[in-house]
Amino acid sequence: MNNQGIGEKIKRQRIKDDLISDFNASIDQRVNRYMEIGHQWIIGNHHFAEASSECINVYRDGYFIAAVMMSHSINEGIIVFVAGRVKLPKHKSDGSAKSIEELISELEQQKTMSKACADASRGIYGSYRNDIHHMNPKIGSINFCSLARENLKRLAMIEKEIFGADVIEGRLRPHHPVYWDLNADGTVSAFLRLE
Repeated sequence: MNNQGIGEKIKRQRIKDDLISDFNASIDQRVNRYMEIGHQWIIGNHHFAEASSECINVYRDGYFIAAVMMSHSINEGIIVFVAGRVKLPKHKSDGSAKSIEELISELEQQKTMSKACADASRGIYGSYRNDIHHMNPKIGSINFCSLARENLKRLAMIEKEIFGADVIEGRLRPHHPVYWDLNADGTVSAFLRLE
């Protein structure tokens, strides 16, 4: 093996040792962050399901800015999804698209969403969304750890309301079947998060 190969092998081992050390030093914090969210254990297997699960892990691992940005996108995806499932028009009479805030308000007014769920969605939407996504100078003063925690708790509350389910006699019974894709045999396509 030449000197370059030895140098790469040493570098690789140092990186591996650093990663193991960082992981071991932060394991209790990661477990605490994961548990404090109280996320929904199962959600419908829709286009945002994988991103939602990854967002939990991103927060768990301490990537707070990424978790906040993901929470914004997932929240908006869920609102548009719910509006579609209940056949709420997504456009105004002039043909322009309704804003997320308008959709949330209409879903709340129609009693499709509880006030608490609508407020959680508004809380995520109003959590510096534009400043963060456009990297405005304001983000220098944001406590992202706290904001990520709050947004993930809000997201958990939204998902619990939308995808809440019970297991009765070994069968999943969604509280709101309209948000689940029910198969002909009575099963559903679900995304499990049982960790």
